[in-house]
Amino acid sequence: MTEPYDEILAGEVWRRHAPGERHERICTRLHDLVAASLGQVQAARLLPARALVQVRTGTMLRPDLALVTVATGKLWLAAEIISSDDHRTDTVSKKAIYEEVNVPRLWMLDPRYDNVEVYHGGEYGLALRGILAGSEVLRESLLPSFAATVRDLFLG
Repeated sequence: MTEPYDEILAGEVWRRHAPGERHERICTRLHDLVAASLGQVQAARLLPARALVQVRTGTMLRPDLALVTVATGKLWLAAEIISSDDHRTDTVSKKAIYEEVNVPRLWMLDPRYDNVEVYHGGEYGLALRGILAGSEVLRESLLPSFAATVRDLFLG
């Protein structure tokens, strides 16, 4: 999807800018790596990039990457690639929604700084587990064969 798109946040339609070329390359790379790691994982399904996901009544988001549970269809890992010209929606508004609906995992990839913020959901909301950059490796215990060097995610 390289055109503007809409999301619905608390019943209000938000028009989002079309992602840029670098954003799309990062998104494709992330999808390819996650898809390759899902071979033995039967409990989760990877949705297409920016697939519409209803996280609660009146709120439909389009994460850059979404993994849902097969049994319930509930979102359990969302990844947002931050756009410099439209970052507040991802870093404030959508992050707050992910926290309110208790998403177990959230990755915020920021091409402005080539880093990844990793959040885990818990009883007190989202907790920052780390900010990864350079040669550090993004891993997810729920995806045992997934590992991506942050530098490689942001190539190009």
